[in-house]
Amino acid sequence: MNIEQFTPVVVPLEQVSDLWEENDVVIFIVDMTDYPSPDANYLSEAEKVYLDTLKTDHFRNRYITSRIVLKSLSGYLKKRSWSDMVTYKDEKGRVHVCDHNDLHVCISYSGNILALALSKTEVGIDIEFIRPRSVASISKSIDRTLSDSNPSAHVYDFLSRWTLKEAYCKISNETMFSNLSRKLDLSGLYHSSHCMENKYLLAIVTRSLPGKVKVVCLQKIDLSS
Repeated sequence: MNIEQFTPVVVPLEQVSDLWEENDVVIFIVDMTDYPSPDANYLSEAEKVYLDTLKTDHFRNRYITSRIVLKSLSGYLKKRSWSDMVTYKDEKGRVHVCDHNDLHVCISYSGNILALALSKTEVGIDIEFIRPRSVASISKSIDRTLSDSNPSAHVYDFLSRWTLKEAYCKISNETMFSNLSRKLDLSGLYHSSHCMENKYLLAIVTRSLPGKVKVVCLQKIDLSS
């Protein structure tokens, strides 16, 4: 399986409009340790209702961080204040920005890393930290195409398929549980796999062929401005 190796450049929020103009899919890699104590006051009342359903600080903090980043990015693109932007999840779990259906959103987490895609077409993404131990632990749960291989010897290949399956589930509105034992079928979809700094595997799946895809690291956003 062809996996592109890359090191993303670091960009400030002010470059987002240019990136959006030049690309069809932009994936922002965010170090969530840049936001060690995310403030729930950045959330709308509707977002706070969802926040209250999350039971642990881990899930609450990453939810707040992802919404701060999404509201800041979409607000900058639409020349609006971040406070004007409201996000929600539909009944299938897809994330949307209210009144901006031209922004297709997909979010994935791995450890302290957040990957957030803004796209002009439907998109599914997944990012995973490369850990041989975690590969071995999940190998028995996946379809035979994956589990017949030796995960310790083929970590990249195994995780590339795992992340593609996760990304496929996000774009197809299916659960990972329902697809665990099913062979991955990407016919009719466009997909690619990328290895970031030999630490993370990133999978991208779209319904239409994207003209250009760009993956960048987003510089810490100054929330005081």
